[in-house]
Amino acid sequence: MPDSRDPSPEDELFRTGLQVRREVLGDDYENKAIQEPNGFTQFLQEVVTKVAWGMVWTRPGLSRSKLNIALLSALNRPDELALRLRGAIRYRVTKAEIQEVMLHTSMYAGMSAAISSFKIAERVLKAMDDEPKRKSKI
Repeated sequence: MPDSRDPSPEDELFRTGLQVRREVLGDDYENKAIQEPNGFTQFLQEVVTKVAWGMVWTRPGLSRSKLNIALLSALNRPDELALRLRGAIRYRVTKAEIQEVMLHTSMYAGMSAAISSFKIAERVLKAMDDEPKRKSKI
């Protein structure tokens, strides 16, 4: 009997969410997050894929990449911020837009958060500039 937590191939919400995750975060990250055999996080990954990526990220009307940058900067989550900055660039958010989002966030989250976030963004953007260019799937 299959585990009820295993998404069925017919699960459209999971497939949609996984497609968006791959477009934003890249195949390398997703292959590890989704396909790594880890029973402890398997159900969490399914929920995140269906709800966050399949239901919320696909809604029109808001740049979720930009919102994530602001929230993760304010919450001082450097690892997740670095990942989402890469995703934002893949999702066609410009460097100037990232700068504006982080500058605006500094007015509400504080200068310390902004300084840290700008340093992270600078490292990520430089690393991405140094990487070979790949065609976007979006």
